[in-house]
Amino acid sequence: MRNILLTVQYDGTNYSGWQKQEGQITIQQTIEVALKEICGHEIELFASGRTDAGVHAYAQMANFTCECNIPSEKIAYAVNSKLPDDIKVIKSEEVNLGFHARFNAKRKTYLYKLYFSPQPLPLKERNYVRIQYDLDLNQIKRSARYFIGTHDFATFTTAVDMREKETTRTIYSVKIVKKPDNEVFIYVTGNGFLHNMVRIIVGTLLEVGRGKIRSRQIKQIIELKNRKSAGATAPAKGLHLLKVYY
Repeated sequence: MRNILLTVQYDGTNYSGWQKQEGQITIQQTIEVALKEICGHEIELFASGRTDAGVHAYAQMANFTCECNIPSEKIAYAVNSKLPDDIKVIKSEEVNLGFHARFNAKRKTYLYKLYFSPQPLPLKERNYVRIQYDLDLNQIKRSARYFIGTHDFATFTTAVDMREKETTRTIYSVKIVKKPDNEVFIYVTGNGFLHNMVRIIVGTLLEVGRGKIRSRQIKQIIELKNRKSAGATAPAKGLHLLKVYY
């Protein structure tokens, strides 16, 4: 038995998220079907974490066990021949049998992409969120520091997660970077994330940038543990899983 770790890149636009769901086309299902063809038996992928419908990944990590004899570095080439253009394995490697892509992950970085334009730009619309109003980036940067540290992030997830999960997480950094071509990238690194957590953080920062929430209110919003006190959930298409650290 071998344990193979895949680094997967995908555009999530056409998929109902990572996790298999009955009656839906998902990224996990699509890769497992391709792997079954090359390995000759059923495959179950274990990812570093789920991504929602419409969310993208530069480097999602997922492992599986198999009995095939294909050299580990060649598995990427074999499976890519069976995958659509919007999902590709960019690296495959053999790891020890005890490795698990989710449970061994130490931290993750997500990237949220924004661009400013009065009109939609076709080459950005699938992977960015368009902003048509002014944003005070200095206020957003001041607000970002309040998220750093270990907090109960119940405000920044769904009601289901609040009932069923431990909602304390550690955020190591939140960086806002102004890019060329009227783009803003928001990087969030943490030890783990609740459902919709990054998107709600981004949505709240956008409200700060518009002057609807003051930067000094962020601390109180976190402490309230009330989803209604935060900003809207930012659209899925701007979110990218950038890197998983082991």
